[in-house]
Amino acid sequence: MTKQIGILGCGWLGLPLAEKLHREGYKVSGTTTSEEKLSLLKEKGINSFKISISEDVIYGPISEFLDSISVLIINIPPGLRGKGLKESYIDKIKLLYTAIKKSNVSLVIFVSSTAVYGAAEGTVTEQTAPLPTSESGMQLVECENLFRNDQHLKTTIIRFGGLIGPNRHPITMLSKRENLVGGNAPVNLIHLDDCIGIIKKILEEDHWNELLNAVYPEHPTKKKYYTNEALKRGLTPPIYLSEANQSYKLISSCSPFLINEYSFLTALY
Repeated sequence: MTKQIGILGCGWLGLPLAEKLHREGYKVSGTTTSEEKLSLLKEKGINSFKISISEDVIYGPISEFLDSISVLIINIPPGLRGKGLKESYIDKIKLLYTAIKKSNVSLVIFVSSTAVYGAAEGTVTEQTAPLPTSESGMQLVECENLFRNDQHLKTTIIRFGGLIGPNRHPITMLSKRENLVGGNAPVNLIHLDDCIGIIKKILEEDHWNELLNAVYPEHPTKKKYYTNEALKRGLTPPIYLSEANQSYKLISSCSPFLINEYSFLTALY
């Protein structure tokens, strides 16, 4: 039986994911907060719903959306840093969680971030305890635990590294900057193609109740990588300070799924 997939949040990752799954023969439902995107989803053959979540209420046909699917992909990030962010995001997810529990959805993919590792140093795997230092990282850990502690839901959590792909690359912000630290630290990035590829593989092979660090398995230094990426684009490379005894964080995976079963599609260079 073909899985009926729901993608909550059809933005930079969610929209191309919906398109890919639709082309692969899945029945796909997707949500957006805008009328413009609603029309776009419909044009692409996606069963579309206009839904937005606040701290107190879910606006739109959330029950109808959840009733149309068997697998839910939660792809709504904490958002920008700011006052009241923690209350807003966690309360939104708790409200969504309550709606899920009233539905027949039993399979969940929660899109998280390696930001949960925060102050951790050295080689970091899924067995490393989160040490979030940012507001968004702390929120994500709490939301991850909400789903991981539910024995009646089969939830796979994907902690994506820094996202790169169409119209999205750190070098656009780093170009021309000077006196940057951490030049000898490794990058921990992943391309949009592999974000989609990993999710697709999870759906195809039923990898549930997993925790995955989804990061491309090569880690050039920031100085080397961003210098190269700037020159490729005709931009001014960032300038890093020379540092001795520099701490670093290399995010890796000890998941047999990512090590043995998934083949990465798009290299960083």
